Amino acid sequence: MRRPPARAALPIPDPSAAEHSARLAERIHVAIAQAGGRLAFDHYMAMALYEPGLGYYSAGQPRFGSRGDFTTAPLTSALFSRTLAQQVAQILAALEGGVVLELGAGTGRMAADLLIELERLGHLPERYLILEVSAALRQEQAQTIANSIPGLQERVQWLDRLPETPIRGIILANEVIDALPVKRFQVSQDGLQEQMVAHGENARLTWALAPAGPELSAAVASIEAELEVRLPPGYVSEWCPRLAPWVASLAETVAAGVALFIDYGYPRSEYYHRERCMGTLLCHYRNRAHDDPLALPGLQDITAFVDFTHAARAGVEAGLSVLGFTTQAHFLIGAGLPALLETEVAYDREQAVRLTQQAKTLLFPEQMGECYKVLALGRGIPTPLSGFSWIDLRDRLDRPQGAITTAK
Repeated sequence: MRRPPARAALPIPDPSAAEHSARLAERIHVAIAQAGGRLAFDHYMAMALYEPGLGYYSAGQPRFGSRGDFTTAPLTSALFSRTLAQQVAQILAALEGGVVLELGAGTGRMAADLLIELERLGHLPERYLILEVSAALRQEQAQTIANSIPGLQERVQWLDRLPETPIRGIILANEVIDALPVKRFQVSQDGLQEQMVAHGENARLTWALAPAGPELSAAVASIEAELEVRLPPGYVSEWCPRLAPWVASLAETVAAGVALFIDYGYPRSEYYHRERCMGTLLCHYRNRAHDDPLALPGLQDITAFVDFTHAARAGVEAGLSVLGFTTQAHFLIGAGLPALLETEVAYDREQAVRLTQQAKTLLFPEQMGECYKVLALGRGIPTPLSGFSWIDLRDRLDRPQGAITTAK
């Protein structure tokens, strides 16, 4: 679970991990030199996370759970994936079959638990596709699935890229958008500036400023005009240039069905609130959250909260409709977690205590329930989605402007 930054000192990496980070830092310094002495933060973030063989998601160190850097809802409790399966089953029933495509499947735990529950419900997908760029994670996912659901292994297929032929079914993206590289900007008396990465002392990395380019300047000007605010001097935040093209590529992949995005974030009016003046960037190392993305490159996760208004509009521009937006708590309640929990705890007091505590973590506002949101984009679905039947907050995506729920 992603928590607010903790200011305690970070653990010291072991010698092999430190050497790994130093190799990536050296490659980043080369990129800085080639860029003229300052590297855009989104370029740095892409290298820190995805540089072949060295980036955080490309190397083989543990990332998830108590041995890694953070945990996720599927690892917190199987209740999450089993409840999500209720929503997936409804969509597959409406489509009279189809496939599931999971983006970035982590340890493979969500895939295994989903398939177990979908089999119980009688709504197994024709195929369960996993798009995973990390060879190390593919291996871990395959092991999890082989150990958990050997009878369903043949339904699971790994992909290197999105399918060329559009699918009928569901795309699942749990904590994926937050890892898309972002640009960092800072408002000053002299105009908008972009936070860059530069050479520091003793081979370290440091921050530098440069005048914002046309794309970033236009994006921030549009945000200010839409929200009818002037961001004050000193205000720092992020903007994700890859989000709209990425959502558009997913829209091309969906012939009929739903893309479900589960992540921590805000509608735009909350994301760029004047009081959120230091942005949303968040890093994780050995289950400690902090706000220094230049530390330990390649060893720590770097994320930014999601501007869900940006994601929704990108979907609409690409021809999808917004089918729902709500908090994780409201989604899980609407999709059937209370009934599932009641069934599980009816006859086992010890299990009741354990599962109830897990449910609190998934649902309570101070845990995962409020910070995480769920956005559904889709086409060709004739029925309302159960996950948004409790409370649908899609009107919060569009303040103060008009509706974005109809595809263009």
